[in-house]
Amino acid sequence: MRHPAAWWRQQIGIVMLEARENMRIAICDDEKEIRDFIAGKVGEQFPTAEILSFPSGEELLREEEGFELLFLDIQMPGKNGIETARELRRKNPEGLLIFITALEEYVFQSFDVGAFHYLVKPLSMEKFREVLAMAKSRLSAAKEPSEEAQRKSHCLLVKSGSEHIRVNWEDIVYAEVFNRKVMLHRKNSDTEYYGKLSALEKLAGSGFFRVHRSYLVNLQYIDKYDSAALWLENGAFVPIARQKYAEFVRQYLRYIREEEAGDGKS
Repeated sequence: MRHPAAWWRQQIGIVMLEARENMRIAICDDEKEIRDFIAGKVGEQFPTAEILSFPSGEELLREEEGFELLFLDIQMPGKNGIETARELRRKNPEGLLIFITALEEYVFQSFDVGAFHYLVKPLSMEKFREVLAMAKSRLSAAKEPSEEAQRKSHCLLVKSGSEHIRVNWEDIVYAEVFNRKVMLHRKNSDTEYYGKLSALEKLAGSGFFRVHRSYLVNLQYIDKYDSAALWLENGAFVPIARQKYAEFVRQYLRYIREEEAGDGKS
């Protein structure tokens, strides 16, 4: 059964995929030779991607963070690929899934878990390149409008655990990063997700400033500052990197002037 276009858009994550800068690609196959082959070819097409390799479905399911692209063998000891995909979809519905199988009888089952495509062993180089090119095109089409839309919109969509959460930019007081996770400190609650602060900084716009490698601050919530730190309206204390201070002052004063000009027009 073919799924409607709207379902595919949901699966490949038209919304921002956890604000990651670099794509994460996983390869799960009990044959090391196959894993190494796919990793090499994928690396040629996605040179900046983080490529992870797993010899079993059990090890893949222990990975907490999701993937934009997954190559998954169907016939493996322990959990087979179909079983692994069902569990994976429950906690991480995004991402393109490409099955690898020696038996074409599994093809119809593969679409029940939202497979993008499948490859039959022994792998044909021509078919592999064709499917990889299709996946690359689909991922590019999904990612670019998402980031542009969120840059222009009043909200950000992030995946926290199994939930997708809509966050208004003006609700974010500041953000900090630690252990590969971004914590959004909001006016009334906090939201945590896997990602990079540099990706959030690009989306946030001129109303935010990265005062430190670990902190991005919403300029509207600054209560006071000196050359070493900011104090925010919610009582938070945020350090300023020495080399960032002059640039911060220029942007903050520009922000204040623009806000005052805007108030004068209303």
